[in-house]
Amino acid sequence: MNFLWTKEKALLHMYGWKLNAIQQFEEKMTHRHHLFPCIPATQAFVLGHLRYGFVGHPDEQQTSYELAQLLKEYSENYRQFGRYTTLIVFFEGSNEENVLVEEYEQKYWHLLNELTELDEKQWPEHIPQDPHQNEWEFCFHGEPYFMYCATPAHTHRNSRSFPYFMMAITPRWVLQQFNASPDYAKKMKTQIRKRLAAYDHIEAHPELKKYGEDDNYEWKQYFLHDDETALAKCPFHRAQQLMNKKK
Repeated sequence: MNFLWTKEKALLHMYGWKLNAIQQFEEKMTHRHHLFPCIPATQAFVLGHLRYGFVGHPDEQQTSYELAQLLKEYSENYRQFGRYTTLIVFFEGSNEENVLVEEYEQKYWHLLNELTELDEKQWPEHIPQDPHQNEWEFCFHGEPYFMYCATPAHTHRNSRSFPYFMMAITPRWVLQQFNASPDYAKKMKTQIRKRLAAYDHIEAHPELKKYGEDDNYEWKQYFLHDDETALAKCPFHRAQQLMNKKK
């Protein structure tokens, strides 16, 4: 069964909250005056390299299964979609009142822990399973991914704000290609930082660092707080889950 959508098919066949979500995303990616900071993301949108998925409310038990099916299908096909490809996942339920950023953070890490429970493949041998090692990256179906999250509760970081709880899941393969030319990557990152300064109402988060650096931990970038703070310990518990299974 095909769970992945192109933008064109989603705009043509979706209705209700799903249609609204894809329309809101299109507006965010194409706004002429408030330029979205991540230039490769806007290029991917224009080129049609993005794929979209729609799942239930993050609090519903079935949602983690839906997300796992989406990511499995994407993992098996993403290299066909283009060099800038990313999977955009919209969750049902928009602009919920009185839900704090920290509550969305808990929902986010719960879903990632559920995903790894549902993973049918072994964790790649070259990726540490401990998120407190600097080469750790979330993996699913044998593929390493950068896991971006945006929520309706973010107000200072427009770059992490969206009317729906949303994930953008980018293969490490895409980021490796982006960094293959150091000079190009450096210039692009400078432009991204300039856009970010203009786009957000707050300075760039101090945890936005480069993968593999000694003081970088990818999990801290996945879900950014709406201020400069960060969790001291990663809520991802794969290592503990494996220990429990062996008992």
